[in-house]
Amino acid sequence: MLLSPPAARPRPSDHPPAAHPQSSDRTPAAHPLPQAAPSGRPAALGRLFLGAAASLAAAAAGTLAPVAPDAYAAEAVSRASLPMPTPAAEPGDRLTVTVRDAGGGADGTFELRCHPQGGSHPDAREACGQLDRRTTWGKDPFAPVGSGTMCTMQYGGPATAYVTGTWAGRRVDARFDRGNGCEIARWDALVPVLPDLRA
Repeated sequence: MLLSPPAARPRPSDHPPAAHPQSSDRTPAAHPLPQAAPSGRPAALGRLFLGAAASLAAAAAGTLAPVAPDAYAAEAVSRASLPMPTPAAEPGDRLTVTVRDAGGGADGTFELRCHPQGGSHPDAREACGQLDRRTTWGKDPFAPVGSGTMCTMQYGGPATAYVTGTWAGRRVDARFDRGNGCEIARWDALVPVLPDLRA
């Protein structure tokens, strides 16, 4: 007669003892940390926070190197060495004055530039100053004598002048003569833009 071997008894070390929640002498089990989601977003966010904290700690400890002022100076020099675009030529205050039959060497065609002054006009500085003084709001220094104006019948000579160009942003196309008292006064108001013939 064959006897089967006795069944193996479980040893106490094979199975951990059952937890007794009611027992007060045991310490509660530690809660496990939450695992990262499969997408990896919490882990990336954590790395971001850790990097920011490390930067703040380094700044507080004074280990971040300041940017040298020479770097700014070098950048300014490199920008200054770049070619500057040339602005488009603006008409500005540029006039052409043509005088005829004035005599005494006053006849001719002259260029007058103001702001800054220049050109071939014989007295550009004073001419620009006179135009500046006569240019006010609502008043055109080159305006013709108004129609219906009563003028004295005096003759100031055969001189004529033409002024063309641009002044104070407006086109100028004006004719001057000395055929009566009003035209003489209009001419004289623009001396030295026009030659002084009052002798």
